[in-house]
Amino acid sequence: MGDLATVLRESWGLVDDRRDRVAERFYARLFLDDPQLRDLFPVHMDVQRERLVGAIVAAVRTFGDRERVDAYLRALGRDHRKYHVRPEHFGRVKTALLEAIRHHAGEDWTGVHEQAWNDVYDFIADRMTAGAADDTDPPYWHAEVLSHERRGPDVAVFTCRPLQPLRFRAGQYLSVECGYRPRLWRTYSVANAPRPAGTLDFHVRDTGGWVSSALVRLLRPGDMLRLAAPMGSMTLDPHSRRDVVFVTGGTGLAPVKAMLDELTRYNRTRWVHLFRGERRGDGFYDRAHLDGIAARYPYLSIVRAASDDPDFPGEHGPISEVVGRHGPWRDHDFYVAGPAPMVQATLHRLAEMGVPATRVRYDAFTGAE
Repeated sequence: MGDLATVLRESWGLVDDRRDRVAERFYARLFLDDPQLRDLFPVHMDVQRERLVGAIVAAVRTFGDRERVDAYLRALGRDHRKYHVRPEHFGRVKTALLEAIRHHAGEDWTGVHEQAWNDVYDFIADRMTAGAADDTDPPYWHAEVLSHERRGPDVAVFTCRPLQPLRFRAGQYLSVECGYRPRLWRTYSVANAPRPAGTLDFHVRDTGGWVSSALVRLLRPGDMLRLAAPMGSMTLDPHSRRDVVFVTGGTGLAPVKAMLDELTRYNRTRWVHLFRGERRGDGFYDRAHLDGIAARYPYLSIVRAASDDPDFPGEHGPISEVVGRHGPWRDHDFYVAGPAPMVQATLHRLAEMGVPATRVRYDAFTGAE
């Protein structure tokens, strides 16, 4: 598997500077071979092309980790049931994808590269197909919006209730589709632990994207959503007795609130530290609610930091640096959620401080389009 991963990285390097053209050629070939597949995709394909390239790059970078990739692909197969993907679609996608990469690699493409991509794609298709076949849940859940509140100029918090039971763990995310943007699915973390009533809270920031703007500015109580299968492994370790550190930025607060919700139901021995970073002081939405939780549960402490607001009364600087001023943290479990640059900076800082990577779980796409 390690040699195969090396060949993948080498072959993708032949086309990495033409990744956009690879995506364009892939979709053109796919829809030419099977025009009916076009109906499975959104009307506007710009974001879809970017997501395809991102998925390929992620696969190339991580394929050497067999156990992690296997679990992820099974979950991805379950998730893709929402697109009405059938086993026969995988062969058509393979033909179009390899043709697009082969075309743009040109004369540097070799038989070794061809075989590697064939083997990798067959493995991906097998694991995704197995994950979809093993899933007994529906492809997606219909859910009614019960409430919708603006918590700032560009942030909304809404609650919905699936019409059928939806099982998930605190810290997981799922894909959401709304009627205002049909066939466009975006991932958002659930902001609460499972409840007897089955309701789900979501935090969405309007990033200017198609879906986030609709969920913040158009969504109303009574609207219907479609929710796909929960994914993600940033969940509390049920066997750990170590103290907990949450590091969040933006709507990365959502999965952390879910895990805090879970901890309030049973925690008696673990100290919990929440570090929350924003650019400016007025960006700390839900502040009063979090302070209320801290008042009820003395084991929770909250540190807020603004990176671009000299008048903010709390700490200053990127939240990754603020975490580094505290500690020591070697005997703690870390959960990091928020914009990808913040997450990467925090992971780097934790590594510098000697925090074992096995004690750090993270979510680097919360609220992303």
